[in-house]
Amino acid sequence: MTDEHDDMNLTGHLLIAMPGMGDPRFEHAVVFLCAHSRDGAMGLIINKPADVRFAELLDQLEINGTVGRDLGVHFGGPVESARGFVLHSSEYRSNIATMELAGGFGMTATLDILEDIAQGRGPDRLIMALGYAGWGPGQLEGEIAQNGWLTCAARSDIVFDLPDTQKWSASLKHLGVEALALSGTAGHA
Repeated sequence: MTDEHDDMNLTGHLLIAMPGMGDPRFEHAVVFLCAHSRDGAMGLIINKPADVRFAELLDQLEINGTVGRDLGVHFGGPVESARGFVLHSSEYRSNIATMELAGGFGMTATLDILEDIAQGRGPDRLIMALGYAGWGPGQLEGEIAQNGWLTCAARSDIVFDLPDTQKWSASLKHLGVEALALSGTAGHA
């Protein structure tokens, strides 16, 4: 007997947090799923800024370079919050390891991408994140089944071009849902 969720693969999709999720770290979150399989899921929150700038990371890691020092860094999720990840456009490839993702995205978590960005050799479009969101086997499928998340295919304009404050409502609109129509509690007719 197979589980109906065995074939679900949302890699390269966006998770859109429903109101009333109950976890303040994910309130109005938009998560880009970098990996999803029967073994679990891993994604990066793309609309929550962290309290750190790229320049501070460069200084801490003793990386020289002047390009992109004013870039913001995102809170990617509560797991391994000191580890860095860069979600980026697919034209960039790290010399060490880049995960190729559907829809024209890539994800690199090696130090060389930060050096490349600082030297002006990095990806054209990117989001830097500290930490990630992770789910064990079947956990994300359960949260989706309990209406904790909506899903849609990722669009580069939503991921890279919009201000963080607009990504949640733009993702909902991409699905044809208005944010005001959503409620975190059951209502009465």
